[in-house]
Amino acid sequence: MAVNKGLRSLAEALPNFSNQALENAINELKIGWAIKSVELDTAIEDNTVLTTSQKNDLRDDINNIAHLNVGRYLNDMIRHTNTILDGSIIPGDPTITGTPEDQGQGTFLEILQSVQSLQNTIPELYGVTAAEKNRSVDDHLGILNNKFTATEDSSQPVFTTLRESIKFISDANLATESALETAYDNLKSFINGVVSDSTDFQQTLDSFATAVATAHTNFDTAIQAIPYDVKRTQMIADRDSIVTQLTLENSNITSLRTYTETLSNNQAYAGLAEDTELRGLMAKVAQDKNWQTYFEEYETNLNNLNPIYTTDTDSDRSAVIDQVLADSGLPDVTDPTDLRAVANKAQRDSRIDTKYYDRYTVEQQITKSCEQLGLVTVNRSITDQSRRLLDNMNQHDRDVIAQQLDLNESSSTLS
Repeated sequence: MAVNKGLRSLAEALPNFSNQALENAINELKIGWAIKSVELDTAIEDNTVLTTSQKNDLRDDINNIAHLNVGRYLNDMIRHTNTILDGSIIPGDPTITGTPEDQGQGTFLEILQSVQSLQNTIPELYGVTAAEKNRSVDDHLGILNNKFTATEDSSQPVFTTLRESIKFISDANLATESALETAYDNLKSFINGVVSDSTDFQQTLDSFATAVATAHTNFDTAIQAIPYDVKRTQMIADRDSIVTQLTLENSNITSLRTYTETLSNNQAYAGLAEDTELRGLMAKVAQDKNWQTYFEEYETNLNNLNPIYTTDTDSDRSAVIDQVLADSGLPDVTDPTDLRAVANKAQRDSRIDTKYYDRYTVEQQITKSCEQLGLVTVNRSITDQSRRLLDNMNQHDRDVIAQQLDLNESSSTLS
């Protein structure tokens, strides 16, 4: 049921979604050399003279010590979330002329709806949560959801430990940090000064990039010493967490359409198995063995389903067996001294071959039934044989119900 209160006020207003909360969190990390690193990465991204190839080569050159190249992975998060919000992370087909919408580019709403659908579809098809398939909400939108500013346990969030590491190292005022900041500024100034009619600037650009890479190496060498080494190790771990999340989200979202379509189609194919003729057809044309087995065994498994056999615990199981037996009028014989009743029950037992039993006395029928079931008859009175036979048959009745419970559970359990 939808909440109507406040809905009218939303009708003509756009939500204006943004990643401002992420940007605010990242601003807290802009300390020391990280400020200059962010500014340099921004200058590279915004430059309109450098080609995409030149920008990528430059980024690779100065990413030699990745955990120190803070601007790269901080800005990557902002750029990544921007593409989610405008839907361009799902680019559509650029060969089609027209607007991004004409080209089939995604939208934020499509992403949200697709992610939501997976939270229901995956448990239905796999019997596990979407998170167990790395398809939870945060597996798609964790960075936008500011997952690095909070944790569900007592551990510190990634942004918290990253800020502490940057600040601790920056507060030391190391000469190698100052040298790195100078190298950042020099490269940024050169990039900002490049104009469209510039010629033969590649060598100078490479020289400034090399200076940054060298400064990275020198700074990293300095912070490998005590007491900075612990914070350096933490920075590496924090960057790895960020890059891993970026990779996961990018992979999940770019494949959303294909993944959700595959799950939806498979649900539809499975639903068609209810039709006997279509089920037979699909069993013949399916090339995957799992699908063949599903279609071929569908009717048997369907017949095994019975809601009365659904249990949650072993105690429930025992109670269900008792109830089913009672509903079936079992045990129908309880007195082992009633030899006629025991012999008649034996003739109804599917395990016992009762051919020509009418030629035998009741006592002989009981003895022969015991022998077929592997029960000892030598030196046993007929009353003892009857008791053992009746116990065996009554237990068999329970075992049959238990087997039906197992078949129901097997047919209703996702596998």
